[in-house]
Amino acid sequence: MHVKFDLSLIPRQPDLSFEAHLWQQAIYPVAGIDEAGRGALAGPVAAGVVVLPPEASIAARLDGVRDSKQMSPAERRYWADKLPALVQAWAVGFATHLEIDELGIVPAVRLAVARALASLESPPAHLLVDYLDLPECPIPQTALVKGDARSLSIAAASVLAKTARDARMVELDALHPGYGFTRHKGYGTLAHRQAIRRLGPSPIHRLTFQVKDPGPALVEVAD
Repeated sequence: MHVKFDLSLIPRQPDLSFEAHLWQQAIYPVAGIDEAGRGALAGPVAAGVVVLPPEASIAARLDGVRDSKQMSPAERRYWADKLPALVQAWAVGFATHLEIDELGIVPAVRLAVARALASLESPPAHLLVDYLDLPECPIPQTALVKGDARSLSIAAASVLAKTARDARMVELDALHPGYGFTRHKGYGTLAHRQAIRRLGPSPIHRLTFQVKDPGPALVEVAD
């Protein structure tokens, strides 16, 4: 389902508008949630959860954090190293390629989110989620269209989810060489699809994503 969204509502960089609205109502901790790897042909999907300290000054300390897809690899690595010391709490959860094939991608993303939330020492009071509903999660939540471009908590979660999944794909490349997972992280690039045609699907490919007959090669895809 496509939802019409006024792009003029997107700030120059993600801010604390949604977090501050909740903090002013004495609702905290507030957690931002985002995922990485939903559209990949191979490997897990990852979900990041970030709880920011309820103070306006955190925005200045996180100046430069934005939607991970809009950041260079070097920028993502920089912030992935720096964020854990600046945020109140954080976690990353995964769902495997087998769980994606068994459950479907959206339930698998929800499973990864549930695992990330379970890794926190205490549950948040409210969730800001990048355009995903979590019907089995009892925590009050707000799903935001373009959330990673609007909420600083969600943007920070996107960075940690993306870098954690990228690192996992580098590890999997060493176990399943020949596909180039280190380069494309499992997305449907030209080189990746050519490798699938040449080698067949690997043990970590998502077979429900039509990797057995990948069809025409796609252009490079960034996450």
